[in-house]
Amino acid sequence: QVQLVESGGGLVQPGGSLRLSCAASGFTFSRYAMRWYRQAPGKERELVATVTSAGGSTTYADSVKGRFTISRDNAKNTVYLRMNSLSPEDTAVYYCNALHRPTNRDYWGQGTQVTVSS
Repeated sequence: QVQLVESGGGLVQPGGSLRLSCAASGFTFSRYAMRWYRQAPGKERELVATVTSAGGSTTYADSVKGRFTISRDNAKNTVYLRMNSLSPEDTAVYYCNALHRPTNRDYWGQGTQVTVSS
């Protein structure tokens, strides 16, 4: 059974930091690119960051470049999103996504809420 379980969300003050984790099981994690998306109320889901299957390459949305860092540990089947210098505009539900590029098969986590507020 495929599972992606996000954790690490919560309430943080502007300028603060959080680290999200996504633990994967039920598929060959090292063969999947991993992505973090977010969706704010009333807005479309936005791709935030991507890391390739081996972890050698990362890409970021312009809105988070220089503040967020995606990484993965294939030995632990886990992907992370380190978020620094958070602002209220980063408030959203953050979702973990696994993508098998050769087949376009993908899986989603249930999401974790991040709220940036004073």
